[in-house]
Amino acid sequence: MAIVFCVVGADPRQNAAAAALRAAGCTVLPPDRAAEAPNLLLPMTTAESQPESMAALAAARPGARAFAGRVGPALCGCAAARGVQLYDYYEEPALARLNAVPTAEGCLSLLLQLRDRTIWESPFLVLGYGRVGRAVANRLAALGGRVTVAARAADQRAAARCSGCRAAPLTALPRLLPGFEAVVNTIPAPVLPAALLARLPAGAVIIDLASAPGGVDLAAADALGLCARFAPGLPGRCAPATAGALVADTVLRMLCEQTEGEG
Repeated sequence: MAIVFCVVGADPRQNAAAAALRAAGCTVLPPDRAAEAPNLLLPMTTAESQPESMAALAAARPGARAFAGRVGPALCGCAAARGVQLYDYYEEPALARLNAVPTAEGCLSLLLQLRDRTIWESPFLVLGYGRVGRAVANRLAALGGRVTVAARAADQRAAARCSGCRAAPLTALPRLLPGFEAVVNTIPAPVLPAALLARLPAGAVIIDLASAPGGVDLAAADALGLCARFAPGLPGRCAPATAGALVADTVLRMLCEQTEGEG
């Protein structure tokens, strides 16, 4: 018997997820048939998408499973009131690792749009060397960029060096920043306040990939004449077809693991 999903939301990522579910042999129902579906696939939670997700949860049958991204208290409360089991696919480590790829490629696209130089032979400073920082640094280096990674942990700095990048501790930022016209931050902490931003060259480009509220003082960057961009959600914006397929694969795996555990 085919697995049945109600897919809520019509943004490009959700459309791609629905297509991937159909390709995997699933039956996909529209949002107005949420009451019929044992499984619901909700979009990444945003202010715009949350009302539609909550409406679907309110219509869902008790005991249904719902999968959403970046689940917050409002969705949890709505699901609990309806007796729906709610799961956050955004918390899955495998999806986070895979999402680093479209995030990094989206970052490179932004750098090419905002700068008038090639990545090749340009110096780049990447702050952080987790999943996203590693993906960004490695791709910049593969295209001939001269990459320096600044990270707090010694093992991350060692990993960056093993990948062919230069590495330095975060405490070295005051010394490093004057030498870089392009900086990518992946650290979800205030690592680039006004005092450090002032050490960057005029017109430097900064891409902040950290989760909200980011790690860059954007107001200070603007006042200093720097080109700073807070860029969350790049997978859904730059590669929605890939992002949707990754979500569908993740949710199917989660569902399989849950049903096997129940058996």
